[in-house]
Amino acid sequence: MPSDLQHELQQARPFASLEHEAQLSIVRTSSMLIDAFDRMLRPFGLTSTQFNVLRILRGADPEGLCRNEVRDRMLTRMPDVTRLLDRLETADLIARERSADDRRMVRARITHRGLNLLDRLEPHVRTEQERPFADLDESSVRGLVLTLAAVRKRL
Repeated sequence: MPSDLQHELQQARPFASLEHEAQLSIVRTSSMLIDAFDRMLRPFGLTSTQFNVLRILRGADPEGLCRNEVRDRMLTRMPDVTRLLDRLETADLIARERSADDRRMVRARITHRGLNLLDRLEPHVRTEQERPFADLDESSVRGLVLTLAAVRKRL
């Protein structure tokens, strides 16, 4: 009998291995989680990547972070963090300031407007984070977190 993933992908042939199915299942689930999160953020004019940057900068407030520090803390790798920061700055959600000591160093900080947006988003974010796991008990979710951490350690 085909697995749920085989059915979703309309794949007739079985997977090459259980590990192959597990990997594809993680990728598919990640994509679906990101898509749902993006749909929730769309009315607020944000993408999940922009939200992630705001979350990172809120955690670094008031010092802020340089572009590479933001890049290194992001959940997903982004090749052009500068343009991402440009868009957030244009929306007045972040501000950038060049260091007086080293003109090459530019620090990004979240603005009051960015903080207010994150505050308004909080209940929506919490709901969207809890919704996919609503049918799982706490020990199942904790087991999932530990299992995924173990997989990441191997990478």
